[in-house]
Amino acid sequence: MLRYWLMLLLLVQSFCLQAETLTINEKSFKCLSQMTPVRGFFVDSLTGNLADTLAVAKSATGGVYPVGSVVQLVPTEVMVKREQGFSPVTKDWEFFELDVDKQGSKIRKRGFADVNNRFKKNCFACHAAAKPEWDMICEDSHGCEKLPIPEHVIVALQKTDPRCPTNDATAMQRFSAWLVQKFSPN
Repeated sequence: MLRYWLMLLLLVQSFCLQAETLTINEKSFKCLSQMTPVRGFFVDSLTGNLADTLAVAKSATGGVYPVGSVVQLVPTEVMVKREQGFSPVTKDWEFFELDVDKQGSKIRKRGFADVNNRFKKNCFACHAAAKPEWDMICEDSHGCEKLPIPEHVIVALQKTDPRCPTNDATAMQRFSAWLVQKFSPN
């Protein structure tokens, strides 16, 4: 009988842990160099489940990212995988537009199908084009529209993340990143 009650208690605890919602705030987001790079983008886990996040990110066949996965291409735009059912239309991804500086991150906008980046492009509209097996993550062969920013500019933005204590950006990368920040519409 005791064994039955212990099993029931474990099941209830497991259900309660799964039912908890993530608390996401400005301190949830890190400098890109503190995240794990994967083919030009960066991943992290807000739940400590980095191994499972990396398994999906590195998979040649796709998969569904675990709750708490963070996917980021540039310092000012982030996707976080939320709890199942949190936003079925976005496959439970929440999009964030950030302001970043030496002090850290400030959430400028967050949401689901209604978040636009600084270039007035809707995050969901771009990511919705990804083939189903890629869980809304865009890469060259995933079905998404090509980014309107050249690869060398993306690398420049990544290498000049102001939240990072040091960076190895070249003078040209720093200049490219400055131009993008200076002339972005928002």
